[in-house]
Amino acid sequence: MKHKIATQEAINLENKYGAHNYHPLPVVLSKGEGVYVWDVEGKKYFDFLSAYSAVNQGHCHPKIVGALKQQAEILTLTSRAFYNDVLGEYEKYITEYFGFDKVLPMNTGAEAVETAIKLTRKWAYEVKSIPENEAKIIVCENNFHGRTTTIISFSNDQDARKNFGPYTEGFIKIPYNDIAALKATLMQENIAGMLMEPIQGEAGVYVPYDGYLREAYQACKEANVLFVADEVQTGIARTGKLLACDHENVKPDVLILGKAISGGVYPVSAVLANDPVMNVIRPGQHGSTFGGNPLAAKVAMAALEVVKDENLAANAEKLGIIFRERMNALVKSSNLIASVRGKGLLNAVVINDSPESTTAWDICMLLKENGLLAKPTHGNIIRFAPPLVMTVDQLHECCDIIEKSVKQFEQKV
Repeated sequence: MKHKIATQEAINLENKYGAHNYHPLPVVLSKGEGVYVWDVEGKKYFDFLSAYSAVNQGHCHPKIVGALKQQAEILTLTSRAFYNDVLGEYEKYITEYFGFDKVLPMNTGAEAVETAIKLTRKWAYEVKSIPENEAKIIVCENNFHGRTTTIISFSNDQDARKNFGPYTEGFIKIPYNDIAALKATLMQENIAGMLMEPIQGEAGVYVPYDGYLREAYQACKEANVLFVADEVQTGIARTGKLLACDHENVKPDVLILGKAISGGVYPVSAVLANDPVMNVIRPGQHGSTFGGNPLAAKVAMAALEVVKDENLAANAEKLGIIFRERMNALVKSSNLIASVRGKGLLNAVVINDSPESTTAWDICMLLKENGLLAKPTHGNIIRFAPPLVMTVDQLHECCDIIEKSVKQFEQKV
């Protein structure tokens, strides 16, 4: 019989044999289904992180897992040295789904961001005629686009950045949600693109003012600059629309997708653009052995079908309103919760303590004890992002757990 591992044994193994590049909550998960996960001792939890919005469709969705199983028994990988009989079908499906001419398939979110950066620069030199090696890309302060060497070069996060230099040049940081700063920067020479998250997730779910995305997009259009939207976390129905940009009817020049594009079943990412941008990429200039493999293609199509068939965007919109109403009531009744913000089912509560305190972590530990898993970000902020298949009754049960945990913490201190 297979040895049944215990929580501390599993944690000890990771600590001894794995690089210490994460600081997880002390829970060891062994099973997931829908909005629930179970630890190795069999305790059941609501998942309120959704693998950083990778499992929007819920854990182990049968349609997505079924597509994986079926294709895994036929053909998994050919590399792009040959055609396969699934990739073209997927490319047609996803481009029509999001309304673009072309897709460049990759595997991870960070790979997709790197792809978009390369695409933006190549367009700048070959279409906009910026002198070679002089293109600049505008980014926002407190961004999170991944942890590659290029991406951390324009990060404010010192944990991700310090002692990983020298850094990649060619990026200009401006304040997020500041249209005046963007317009002033667009007046500089050799600006190729603006790369941004429509809502800054890792920074603590910062939602820009109504109209900002539309104004930023329009300013980029007037300056002949590509508007590049990183929707790896905010896309695939998470914020109550298929894309967060859809809230302001903005269609990016370059769209970056990942995470829930596969329902968390398999690493899949994608960069979408229309022909005038995507056609600057030619054979041998960019690629990936696994990018566009038939297994990924089948999984992604199934995952996107689930989003549409189960109306997950509408459900996220409805439940997000309920969640923020419940949390705003908690703000009024508790000195511990300073505010709540978000869109759809991407939300955060700000804890009334300093970012250096352990309060948010300690509350998450109480939440865990009470059957709900969430994780702090930036010290005093707790991000709440459950799977989009959650029901109204389940959401109210989760809000009850959050309220109970906050009150328990207040009584302890």
